[in-house]
Amino acid sequence: MTAPLTIRLHPNDNVVVARMDILPGTKVEGDVAASTRVPPGHKILTTPVRKGEPLRRYNQIIGFATDDLAPGEHVHTHNCVMGDFERDYAFCADARATDYVPEIERATFLGIRRADGRAATRNYIGIVTTVNCSAATSRMIAKRVEPLLEEFPNIDGVVPLTHGGGCGMAASGLEMDVLRRTLAGYARHPNMAAVVVLGLGCEANQISGLMTAEGLKEGPKLIPMAIQDEGGVTKTVLRATAFLKELLPEANAVKREPIPASELILALQCGGSDGYSGISANPALGAAVDLLVRHGGTAVLSETPEIYGAEHLLTRRAVSREVGAKLVERIHWWEDHCARTGGEMNNNPSPGNKAGGLTTILEKSLGAVAKGGTTNLVDVYKYAEPITAKGFVYMDSPGYDPVSATGQVAGGANVLCFTTGRGSVFGCKPTPSLKLATNSALYRRMTDDMDINCGTIVEGEETIQGSGRKIFELILRTASGQKTKSEALGIGDDEFEPWKIGATM
Repeated sequence: MTAPLTIRLHPNDNVVVARMDILPGTKVEGDVAASTRVPPGHKILTTPVRKGEPLRRYNQIIGFATDDLAPGEHVHTHNCVMGDFERDYAFCADARATDYVPEIERATFLGIRRADGRAATRNYIGIVTTVNCSAATSRMIAKRVEPLLEEFPNIDGVVPLTHGGGCGMAASGLEMDVLRRTLAGYARHPNMAAVVVLGLGCEANQISGLMTAEGLKEGPKLIPMAIQDEGGVTKTVLRATAFLKELLPEANAVKREPIPASELILALQCGGSDGYSGISANPALGAAVDLLVRHGGTAVLSETPEIYGAEHLLTRRAVSREVGAKLVERIHWWEDHCARTGGEMNNNPSPGNKAGGLTTILEKSLGAVAKGGTTNLVDVYKYAEPITAKGFVYMDSPGYDPVSATGQVAGGANVLCFTTGRGSVFGCKPTPSLKLATNSALYRRMTDDMDINCGTIVEGEETIQGSGRKIFELILRTASGQKTKSEALGIGDDEFEPWKIGATM
């Protein structure tokens, strides 16, 4: 059976989405014919709309008409704009008891059990830098240690975690707290077998301040080093290499064993989104999230500027008014932050998103929220806070993917799924990153980068639930050690990007 030319997502929608390039005069639904060419992933109006009236997709408002529009018109940035409207937060209105899988039937993965009981999906050596001034030295250390790993096949690699901050900033306050929380989250991440915390010595983010504030303890698997105290770069590299060389046999002495899927923390990301993201990969990932939650695991949605306008769909699923209010408080913080800094919550979608068919941040947000599935929202975290709850949770973060993912991994995420319609190439050491293509053309074009094709949903060859099951099973295999496409390509060293909130002085 041939799939229809367009996709209708809800009976109340007044737009449909093109499955393919549609030429002028082509009938798309009933008597409605396209009045102009409409690219794949873009929207076509199916009913008359007056100037100022809402345009709907997912049975939700995605924008407002800039003029009187006739059926068949291409709806995009030239005739659909943002506008203010009331959103009913209806706290807890859609919260429902989760249908958990009986414990005896729950899925497992082959993971690494750390001495403190935590579960790891990878086994890396980390070099956590306190400041940009120690970045080059950290790379030198990694370059010296990497060749030694040929004798230690159970170690996945050495990760120099470099960034642009750590000085030229206040020595205390929100930005320093966030930076330290992020660095500590990576230093104590279960996917790290051993860590060097490397500073320069004179930076605002002093090693002693970081260790004290975050409760990090020097020990056999965590050593702090300052380049100035060690006598310069050469001596630092030699000492750090010697320290790590001694640890390699112990770090290599790990065996994978069955661990319940309930110990997975799955980070949810989307980037390079298109008009199909909210139709295929995002809801399919949401179906996988529902499965993970039913098996006792955790999934974390983020990117607050990219759920803006759709946050009411999450507050309705909150397990308590308190949890829902925590999310709304984060939305208000962002509104205030933009007002102070001259930014706009509506400064989105990106040019690539628009080329792919997304028109407003409302439309993008509605599709992004679909990654979170349908189970209850059980908690809300600030950026890089340790994630302790089981179930579907939210972490506040910017929409910029590397910054957002960095916060999630710092919070403890040990596997990550990244949906993309334009073709994001993203790795996230020490956490494996799976790429989910929203359309088959992308999957075929970038097959070396994409781990799974969700374009089959658009083509009517697969259901959302069927695709979600495939994603869930791939998550388990990945957590068990199967390499992702980004890992095979060696991507993931440079995507560490802590959130810089304040001014650089």
